[in-house]
Amino acid sequence: MNVKPDFSKGVSHAQTAPAFLSIWDMHAYYGESYIVQGISFNVHEGEILALLGRNGAGKTSTLRSIARIGDPQVTHGEIWLDHQPLHKMASHEASQAGLGLVPEDRRIIPGLTVEENLKLAQIAPPIGWSIERLYDLFPRLGERRTQEGTTLSGGEQQMLAIARALARDIKVLLLDEPYEGLAPVIVDEIEKTLTVIKEQGITTVIVEQNAVRALQLADRAVILDTGGIVFDGTASEVLENEELRSEYLAI
Repeated sequence: MNVKPDFSKGVSHAQTAPAFLSIWDMHAYYGESYIVQGISFNVHEGEILALLGRNGAGKTSTLRSIARIGDPQVTHGEIWLDHQPLHKMASHEASQAGLGLVPEDRRIIPGLTVEENLKLAQIAPPIGWSIERLYDLFPRLGERRTQEGTTLSGGEQQMLAIARALARDIKVLLLDEPYEGLAPVIVDEIEKTLTVIKEQGITTVIVEQNAVRALQLADRAVILDTGGIVFDGTASEVLENEELRSEYLAI
């Protein structure tokens, strides 16, 4: 459906959002294609939320819209992070406000070592995540600090992408398909790290095709279908609901 809705009688969410990260009535388009169709959900501070759905449901578009990336174009709605109006910000301003997006392709900078990738991302002076603290979190990166980032294995590149986001002292980590192409043992390692990150107070939103693994990690889940929300509740509710999993997640 590509008919644009009428927002002339809309009411602002203002700064009354009850959660740490709040998305309210967000609509977004790729050109004329109506991708995100008026979704609203909250993410509470320090929790892990799994954003799930079949291919084409609008998961990555939702992440990119929250991060204020140019495509898709957000045409209506509000996005609040810790009482800051992300919907009024450019992508670099949203990043400075504490939002960190790790895209599916990781975007490791060619020609730079592991440590150079981290130092380029790090704010100065670091508040919470020094380079050495990141190496404590990801020992493999410490062992490969002088190695060019693009020559790392897929799992190590994912670790570097997450560490690079943390280096900016973010409040919310957005992960797009972090397990893609990784062996189960590497997924186990990344999940342990995400649990440690949660213990440090970082809020995480994870988009992942491996829905079972994401649900086992997450506190809550939001399921999308054709650009709208069909479920918003606890991760355990989804794991226990065979009909819901079959219809919207094909598991």
